[in-house]
Amino acid sequence: MKKVFGLLFNKYMLTSAAFVVWMTLFDQNDWMTQKDTRKQLQDVKDNIRFLTAKTEGMERELYLLKSDPGTLERYAREHYRMKRDNEDLYIIERK
Repeated sequence: MKKVFGLLFNKYMLTSAAFVVWMTLFDQNDWMTQKDTRKQLQDVKDNIRFLTAKTEGMERELYLLKSDPGTLERYAREHYRMKRDNEDLYIIERK
């Protein structure tokens, strides 16, 4: 019993325990800060994936607009409400 008690309370074990407590709770890079940093990193990676996919879609759309006149006309009609001279345009909006 005395040997176990002496082993638990020697200066190296106490120093190691104090070091672990300090690093997990009080240090500048403690466990909670690391957890928050990992979450921010994951959010940034998710945002990069989203923006990359959106950029690829926009590049495909740009390619179609440059190469296909029918697509260009459809885009102009849908987004800018353009029409031909002999057409009437009716806009139905939902609320």
